[in-house]
Amino acid sequence: MTYISEVIQELEKLAPLAYQEGYDNAGLLVGSAQTGISGVLFTLDVTEKVVEEAIEKKCNLIIAHHPIIFKGLKKLNGNNYVERTIIKAIKNDIAIYAIHTNLDHIEKGVNWKIAERLGLGNVRVLAPKKNLLMKLAFFVPVKDAKSVLDALFAAGAGKIGQYENCSFRTDGTGTFLPGESAHPVIGTAGKLEEVAEHRIEVMFPAHMQSKVLSTLRQAHPYEEVAYYLTSLENENQEVGAGAVGELPDAVDPHNFLNLLKEKMQLNVIKHTAAAGSTIKRVAVCGGAGSFLLPDAIRANADIFITSDYKYHEYFDAENKIMICDIGHYESEVFTKDLLYNYLSGKFSNFARCLSEVNTNPVQYFV
Repeated sequence: MTYISEVIQELEKLAPLAYQEGYDNAGLLVGSAQTGISGVLFTLDVTEKVVEEAIEKKCNLIIAHHPIIFKGLKKLNGNNYVERTIIKAIKNDIAIYAIHTNLDHIEKGVNWKIAERLGLGNVRVLAPKKNLLMKLAFFVPVKDAKSVLDALFAAGAGKIGQYENCSFRTDGTGTFLPGESAHPVIGTAGKLEEVAEHRIEVMFPAHMQSKVLSTLRQAHPYEEVAYYLTSLENENQEVGAGAVGELPDAVDPHNFLNLLKEKMQLNVIKHTAAAGSTIKRVAVCGGAGSFLLPDAIRANADIFITSDYKYHEYFDAENKIMICDIGHYESEVFTKDLLYNYLSGKFSNFARCLSEVNTNPVQYFV
């Protein structure tokens, strides 16, 4: 039997919780991680109808993009849809897991799904995040350098973009005087020792600090490991908001809008006037993304596709870019397909179901 904890582990390999925004509430919201899984229901939102669907399909884990618990709950009296949904889930032993802005911020996440549906190539993060990387510098005898580095690489250090096993080393001489109660691997207690060493530097995601340091201590031959950590200002090119890519060929704006409507299954598109005669470079952000307009303009995108634009914000296009608001639900509904496909490649011993409930609170009269 597969346990909820195992599914969580895979989801957080894909989208670490450390990558969610500070205001967010991703993670296991209802239920115990130690519960065995009978089935998983994938949805964009969790509502009472979605919980009822999970009951009907014998799924005891709901994986949603949007957290049903976003602000603190002070009571559970069933006075609103959030409280009623949580009560129904608890009464029926159904766990709820949310994977929200952390999934927005990764390659192969929400924005990559939009880009995939639109046929974009050369897709990259539109607004990379800073302060997510650290550098580890340590000192190790020359003969042990490879084994220690191999262990660190296996633990996730040394990856920069599409390159793995990245490190830098310099040669030098390490000196140390073991105390009388020390048990040195090299040298003798009470005697000054000199050893040919490498100084090695590797980068790693900051949220992996505990794992990387534990690996260093286990793999290093010395009783006391000399190292230091540095927080980096570098942008992490693989983590951030939005995405930008290119169409295979430039197309007329009207033809692109028809393509967008077809691929994203839209009833309506709200947009500004086209800023040019063709569309080639496309910036996207699932959900509310107006804050990324300056980034889309800096990326020389011809069009920016997102949702939840306010009336006066459309003026900010200033004929530099075309803004398209396709609706919040519409921009993110295919996230459930993304998660379904990802976990289907990891597990095969429990039922996996795409929710058939349309949770969009916005209706269109067409």
